[in-house]
Amino acid sequence: MLKLAILGFLRDRPLHGYELRRHLAALTGHVRPISDGTLYPAIKRLEADDLLVRTTEPGTAAAPRHTLHLTEAGRTALLDRLRTPEDLDISDENRWFTVLAFLRHLDDEPGAQAAVLRRRLAFLSEPASFFYDGTRPVGAEEVGDPFRRGMLLIARATTETELAWLRDTLAALDRA
Repeated sequence: MLKLAILGFLRDRPLHGYELRRHLAALTGHVRPISDGTLYPAIKRLEADDLLVRTTEPGTAAAPRHTLHLTEAGRTALLDRLRTPEDLDISDENRWFTVLAFLRHLDDEPGAQAAVLRRRLAFLSEPASFFYDGTRPVGAEEVGDPFRRGMLLIARATTETELAWLRDTLAALDRA
């Protein structure tokens, strides 16, 4: 997801490494903090793959600043990833939010956006729980533990809200 997030933010506009790190932290930092030891090697790999380029500008202090720019190959890679997210990108909430953060970049492809949303809708429409009785999902009303019941009630409310948003957004995309 780091690659997708880097490409997505650079599609928005060129950024300095520090700015990019701040944007990444705002998107995923509370869940998966991005260390310099993870970010800068990822940037170097994307640069080696010709998905981004680095330009040097004079800094406000003595040190020059490096600005990262998305290349045409990087734009293509971003759009390909958005059109066909991995199954885990659909099922894992944190990864899903990263996809959602940049799905607007398929703005000239409402059908592709709708296809991604339909995959999430199908995933959320399947019965699921954090807890099971054999293979049967256990509902909040069946759980005596107030903390587990709380987890299930919060998950249900979140899922119902997301399902309503998905249906509304799909209807709007279908009219487009």
